[in-house]
Amino acid sequence: MRGIEALEYESGLKASWDGFAARSKNGTFLFLRDYMEYHEHRFSDGSMMLLEKGDPIALFPANVTGNTVVSHGGLTFGGFITDTKMTISRMLSVFDTLLENFKKRGIKRLIYKAIPHIYHIVPAEEDLYALFAHNAKLYRRDLSSTIFMSERPRFSRGRRYQIGQANVSDVRVVQSYDFRTFMTIQEHVLQSRFGVKPVHTCKEMESLAKRFCNNIKLFAAMRNERMIGGTIIYENRTIAHAQYGSATDEGKKIGALDLVFDYLLNYYYVDKRFFDFGISTTEEGRRLNQGLIQYKESYGARAVIHDFYELEL
Repeated sequence: MRGIEALEYESGLKASWDGFAARSKNGTFLFLRDYMEYHEHRFSDGSMMLLEKGDPIALFPANVTGNTVVSHGGLTFGGFITDTKMTISRMLSVFDTLLENFKKRGIKRLIYKAIPHIYHIVPAEEDLYALFAHNAKLYRRDLSSTIFMSERPRFSRGRRYQIGQANVSDVRVVQSYDFRTFMTIQEHVLQSRFGVKPVHTCKEMESLAKRFCNNIKLFAAMRNERMIGGTIIYENRTIAHAQYGSATDEGKKIGALDLVFDYLLNYYYVDKRFFDFGISTTEEGRRLNQGLIQYKESYGARAVIHDFYELEL
């Protein structure tokens, strides 16, 4: 294994972990320990650091459920976090070392949630080849909708009309810190339309937004000093991701959320490489929400895949 060592993460390694994640070629702030551990009571951590001559060369954020390792059950995606020194031969050795460690611990199954390429600073798909080389099975494929900002197309006629409605209705867009009001709107919309709750509680989102104030931002649509819609953005080095987006009945009628996205796409985030609206699939990717994806595509967003692999050990 070329002297590569797999080390189970513990709190004393936090500075080393966070430092590597921050300078990696495919990591985001989601892989910093303060974010990963906000819901640590829900998951049994199984994260690993891969070392060569005592220095980290890869991180593997993960949790353990029975005899299964998931990378990571509390995050949208996981997989190996690497830097620009990672090569395909080194990745194959890293992968072998990790699997041998899991086998010794009685792990029988690995669920690998690959990081979509839009989050890569430079190409970082060495792990996909390693998965293929080990006969991993692609079992889930989520469909996200993303805009390549330097080539962003014109909005659809319907979107432009809604933006006009918001403008004549005296809606204005502001960066807000009132996450509680927005999450109340989000909870109501999800519960009334889909019978589900947001992934984050209001308290969790408020806490995360304070902890990661440069990465988690709320942009609100205001009318007569009332919030009638908005979106929470997860901002990374080259990509802005819409984590949540909702409007009240009043806001939906007059295009409040359309005005917010118009501001973000044509003014605030014009220097980002990508703007991602998130997935529109359920049931492990096999059910497509046609109305939701058509809404995202009306801004010019197009398909990006989130792949999930299963490997029996």
